[in-house]
Amino acid sequence: MSTAPILDGTGRPDDLANRLRATRALSLDLAVPLSDADATVQPFPDASPAKWHLAHTTWFFETFILRDHVPGYQAHDERFAYLFNSYYNAEGERHARPKRGMLSRPTLDQIRDWRASVDQALEKAFPTLSTQALELVELGINHEQQHQELLLTDILATFAENPLEPAYAKLDPAACHAVEPLSFHPGRSGIVEIGATGSGFAFDSEGPRHRVFLQGHAIASRKVTNGEWADFIAGGGYSTSSLWLSEGWDWVQGEGIRAPLYWHDDGSEFTLAGRREIDRAAPVAHVSFFEADAFARWAGARLPTEAEWEDFAAGADPFLGNQLDDAGAVLPTPGGDIFGDAWEWTGSAYLAFPGFAPAEGAVGEYNGKFMCGQFVLKGASCATPRGHSRASYRNFFPPSARWQFTGLRLAKDN
Repeated sequence: MSTAPILDGTGRPDDLANRLRATRALSLDLAVPLSDADATVQPFPDASPAKWHLAHTTWFFETFILRDHVPGYQAHDERFAYLFNSYYNAEGERHARPKRGMLSRPTLDQIRDWRASVDQALEKAFPTLSTQALELVELGINHEQQHQELLLTDILATFAENPLEPAYAKLDPAACHAVEPLSFHPGRSGIVEIGATGSGFAFDSEGPRHRVFLQGHAIASRKVTNGEWADFIAGGGYSTSSLWLSEGWDWVQGEGIRAPLYWHDDGSEFTLAGRREIDRAAPVAHVSFFEADAFARWAGARLPTEAEWEDFAAGADPFLGNQLDDAGAVLPTPGGDIFGDAWEWTGSAYLAFPGFAPAEGAVGEYNGKFMCGQFVLKGASCATPRGHSRASYRNFFPPSARWQFTGLRLAKDN
């Protein structure tokens, strides 16, 4: 996920500065419930400690804005660049990703101090930053919003490993909701355009905007629910090999997968608010591409293509729906909009659009080099900061990933 950064619609640096302050503050707020130990644990190699997310996003601003665009700036601690670079080869050697959970030092408080120092330097430098530097600030805001979602999902994965099942924060009891009837809406056919429109910020992988041809199809009016997934389980979905791609079947068998991640046999699921009864009316989440594809086949349908989904959602308001507004526990809820609750797997591989070129410099490593072995997800989740996503947004994960809030919407051929 990254860059062809553009200033927001107003193009005004004061608006950008306000959004930067709000974004940086939300990250700190998300860490408030965590002890230093909570923030240090790495539950598995693809996840990262909360402390690391706070540090890496600070390294991003210190490196690409302060170091590169503020003459005379001195790094808060020269050692931190090695610890908190993620995968930018152009920035040199870095600490191994699977060992991020071994970093007991710096402490959470020391990282907070570093953040404060960098934020102060950004405030001081902001009036003199060049247009190029301001575009990198815009990129940094969107980058940090991605890590805010990852911070929540990684804490959920961390606490799920603890037999005490600690809660990150409280959530109100689920309200009773009837499941919205499932219907299919005809999609457009023929030549349509997809990709970033050029208005507002977009990551480099969202463009160039280009034409694609859509065959006749229909897309479901809502996401698949927990109740429908329970029916899939009861109907032998996880034990019927004909429903699965070969690699997916090997994964299910090898990993002993029998339900969405965090589901328990007693009808409960583990959430950021601790163990709760599964809400049958809410959208299912924490399922892999393999599972989503098998469910669609079981339901006599398929996953939409990226182009079908984007064209379907082009007129929807991405600011609506169950998305992240404030620090706290989140969970998919019934009756949502197109955006929010859970990211939706598509049947499309994450590949370059025609004419794609990565951004120049180290930030160009953000997206292009991951265009192999990943599938595109569209929409947003309950952990996505509101305003971060749009119809052209291309989230991506490998097909077995399911610790994110990932679900699905069905499609059919006409």
